[in-house]
Amino acid sequence: MNSSVTLKVAKWLLAVFAVGLVIWLSRSVFEVDANDLRIWILSFGIWAPVMYIVIYTIRPLIFFPASVLSIAGGLAFGAWLGTLYTIIGATLGAMLSFYVAKTFGKSLIRKEWSGNAGKIQSQMEQNGFFYVLLFRFIPVINFDLISYAAAFAKVRFTSFALATLIGIIPGTFAYNFLGSSFVTGNPQIILLAVGVFVVLTVVPIIIRNRWSKKQNLDK
Repeated sequence: MNSSVTLKVAKWLLAVFAVGLVIWLSRSVFEVDANDLRIWILSFGIWAPVMYIVIYTIRPLIFFPASVLSIAGGLAFGAWLGTLYTIIGATLGAMLSFYVAKTFGKSLIRKEWSGNAGKIQSQMEQNGFFYVLLFRFIPVINFDLISYAAAFAKVRFTSFALATLIGIIPGTFAYNFLGSSFVTGNPQIILLAVGVFVVLTVVPIIIRNRWSKKQNLDK
């Protein structure tokens, strides 16, 4: 094995180790309850919204669960302001993830994939806005994975950013409304929030499945 191959293998092993370490830290050291996170965010007083947006922006770099942070935003700021702050932070965080993937994954981005992966890459590159929007509508799909996949598939930055901004609105409201409902303590509001969450989570999945079936029938 020559030196160049050894260096590449070492880089990949180092990258895998770094990702594993970050995931372990996010699941153990940084594991927090949504209500505890709400209390900590509100401790910043008038700067709480700014701090929340900053945390959400850098969240992808430490793999902190977006759902927990979104619920904490609803607990801290209510359904409407929580949704607004989360949309700003999540969009900035997605853009940061996209940039990081573009910067550190240049070899993957330049590479032309083959087989089914090549078809996906080609479709994502040509119809990036549509695909990112479709996946963003489904809040159960890993938020950061979509950002990295879009970067590797060479989706245009403007298409990615706009699709992200639009696509995260329903899911973001669902998580924030769910979080804010717990503050009221009203069982009816909590049940309504749970119902809204289920609808905004399940409907996009149904739409996506029907679209996939239609695409298969057209082939």
